[in-house]
Amino acid sequence: MPARKFARKTAKKKDSSANLGFEAKLWLTADKLRNNMDAAEYKHVVLGLIFLKYISDTFEEHRAKLLAGEGDYEGADPEDPDEYKAENVFWVPTDARWAHLQASAKQPTIGKTVDDAMVAIERDNLRLKGVLPKDYARPGLDKQRLGELIDVIATIELTAASEGEKTHRSVDLLGRVYEYFLTRFASAEGKNGGQFYTPSCVVRCLVEMLAPYKGRIYDPACGSGGMFVQSEKFVESHGGKLGDISIYGQESNATTRRLAIMNLAIRGIEADIGKEHADTFRNVQHPDLRADYVLANPPFNDSDWFRKDDDVRWQFGVPPKGNANFAWVQHFIHHLSPQGMAGFVLANGSMSSNQSGEGDIRKALIEADLVDCMVALPGQLFYSTQIPVCLWFLTKNKKADAKRGFRDRRKETLFIDARKMGTLIDRVHRELTEDDLQKITSTYHAWRSSPENLKLKTENSGVAYADVPGFCFSASTEQIASHGHVLTPGRYVGAEEVVDDGDPFEEKMPRLVAELQAQFAESAKLEKAINANLKGLGYGG
Repeated sequence: MPARKFARKTAKKKDSSANLGFEAKLWLTADKLRNNMDAAEYKHVVLGLIFLKYISDTFEEHRAKLLAGEGDYEGADPEDPDEYKAENVFWVPTDARWAHLQASAKQPTIGKTVDDAMVAIERDNLRLKGVLPKDYARPGLDKQRLGELIDVIATIELTAASEGEKTHRSVDLLGRVYEYFLTRFASAEGKNGGQFYTPSCVVRCLVEMLAPYKGRIYDPACGSGGMFVQSEKFVESHGGKLGDISIYGQESNATTRRLAIMNLAIRGIEADIGKEHADTFRNVQHPDLRADYVLANPPFNDSDWFRKDDDVRWQFGVPPKGNANFAWVQHFIHHLSPQGMAGFVLANGSMSSNQSGEGDIRKALIEADLVDCMVALPGQLFYSTQIPVCLWFLTKNKKADAKRGFRDRRKETLFIDARKMGTLIDRVHRELTEDDLQKITSTYHAWRSSPENLKLKTENSGVAYADVPGFCFSASTEQIASHGHVLTPGRYVGAEEVVDDGDPFEEKMPRLVAELQAQFAESAKLEKAINANLKGLGYGG
């Protein structure tokens, strides 16, 4: 296991809440230094420095062990690059170490100093070749503000040191800060931010529904790598071994792909993101991969995509040129193993559209018994769009699986309507709360679990699945066919049950009629007053 993974695994659990609000304060300070720079441009300036800080901190952590020369490190040379590479720690040359950068932060040449550090790190670590940003010396970047930004990022280490656990806490905080800054930059960029970032609550919902404990995980539109980060967090939080999952991805945008590589490296996560940035439909980076889990948030309703009519992936019908939704769906299915499962985000239109053969493809998917669960989400969750979206969950095999604790779900599909869930965090953005996520995921787990497995699952408290009007419904394939193979949850879950207030009808009705009549009288009174005012102004008869 790589040293960075081991360090993260053995770090104390209290880290998760130790510095609540620190990331937000750091963001406010860093954002003040942005001046007039566009968020999309500033993003790479800041995230590149955070990554450089991480590289240096993990290097210094291992260097301290080599200097101590204890146990396996007795007689080791702390300036030998091989001593670091043997432990999967990035080697950092002297002039690229954070202490050197911070000492030079007030110099007018700080931009070139940072660029030189990035070049040196890439030169000595082939995994990072072509990944790090190297344009800090450009004229448009204020060098005084750059130096101040370096001082701001240096406080991450100070916060860690104040807790008495400098190295492990510093690395953990850097990961948290990187993730938080990705979120805030996505918000600042608005629609464009959605191209590299999927809201963490949506990612968590996908990951916790699929529960990828072991196997191969694939995201062919991986953005900045959020699906992978959450998958590793899930495995770790459930006591699993991080090495039990293998990660494969692909990203068409070269800049976003670099963000993903840094995002994963800052947590010590090893992943194969392909040899290069590439369009999934033109140049598949993992053609022979058959994944146990597919997790993805592909572009919504993409009309500008490449289609080869005789593509082997179009098993359920040729997708229309004007919309790539069902091209993505069939790509996911093609790359699933015989027991594989997929969870992904699509626009709501995918659940009901009959345009250009989409309805026929959806019908074929349903008749092949691939659709396991559909979840309708509320609007305003995404930075890229305010429209509501849905989550699809497909599985290659619905037969009973004792090893995984699944019951026989053949010819059944679960529908969950979560449109009323979520809490507004600002005027235009909503998040799913912990309770929301727990309700959605536990419903799905209870539905697919065997009775024997439910007794063992503490998260479900041993409670078997039951339809809940207005929220969830388990439909047969015949019922779905009767609705024209439409997969919109609202068609199936029905109306929410109204709580009986206990008042007998013969007592309630006269009271309601009296209230209505009083409201009519008040309405007539207001209408008379308004007409009188209009008449006084010379309007009306």
